[in-house]
Amino acid sequence: MNPPRLQPLALTMGDAAGIGPETLAMAFRRGEAAGGFVIGDVGVMRRAAGLTGGMLPVAVIERPGQALHAPPNCIPVLPAVELEALPALGRIDARAGEAAFRCIRAASELALAGEVAAVVTAPIHKEALAAAGVDFPGHTEMLQAFAGGAPVRMMLANDELKTVLVTIHVSLRQAIEGVTFDAVLETLRIAHRSAALWGQPRPRIGIAGLNPHAGEGGLFGDEELRIIGPAVDAARAEGIDARGPFAGDTVFMRARDVPGHPGEFDIVLAMYHDQGLIPVKYLGVERGVNVTLGLPFIRTSPDHGTAFDLAGSGRADPSSLIAAIGMARRLAGAKL
Repeated sequence: MNPPRLQPLALTMGDAAGIGPETLAMAFRRGEAAGGFVIGDVGVMRRAAGLTGGMLPVAVIERPGQALHAPPNCIPVLPAVELEALPALGRIDARAGEAAFRCIRAASELALAGEVAAVVTAPIHKEALAAAGVDFPGHTEMLQAFAGGAPVRMMLANDELKTVLVTIHVSLRQAIEGVTFDAVLETLRIAHRSAALWGQPRPRIGIAGLNPHAGEGGLFGDEELRIIGPAVDAARAEGIDARGPFAGDTVFMRARDVPGHPGEFDIVLAMYHDQGLIPVKYLGVERGVNVTLGLPFIRTSPDHGTAFDLAGSGRADPSSLIAAIGMARRLAGAKL
């Protein structure tokens, strides 16, 4: 049996007006992104190199595999866009939104063609996407469409806690309506299948309730009795180790895995965006990684946004991006 072919990581540029290009430049400067390449605009990445200390050349490549042979201490860039003028840092710009969209699409195409090991995406700005006429609320929905529309879910993770979301980028009112039997059961199935990638073929999944105290037996809402509980029972009948629903204000603490306190659960299923993301981000934004579960390729990203207030200031922290690169490498290695 031949060993798996070494492949590079595709790193999308993100919004050119935010901190994404700077954090990418920092990752290459530190050697943390070696073997990867940026899909983006050459001028944007040259500016980012200058903002993060200079003396970091940009090497233009024509094919992903060339990144594996790029000179040390440089940023390989596969041009997917060519901006006539660089967007101003820290401002919403439709050109930046359009460029970010095109970079993500190009990365998806390369991943689906098997030319890269994984995709790591730098932050995008929702308003810039909307200004460009891009009708997707975020990366997850965009990648799902590019991959053919199969069900996907968003997971936010660090070394202490993993949360998977039933609903994502919708209003809270829409999220409540989106908590259906089918949505909860499908999320449990995706989380269960995906966990094998990081070495947990039978993960213990704790389910957060939607209502205070998980509804308190129907006193504070009956979604747990009508929807969530029956979905958990159906998942257990399929052999999934699903438990709950539990009160949302304690289940994340129960799942946190730290020295002296082994977590009760390997994954927590959250019903809506902030319910699942706040606990992970509170433990440290610099350590969190966003992983899209259910795609036919590996995709990770940092757990923060474009941070327009920091763009160009020299204060951007690449730690979450570096964590996302490390996670992508581990997951891709497991898949191979």
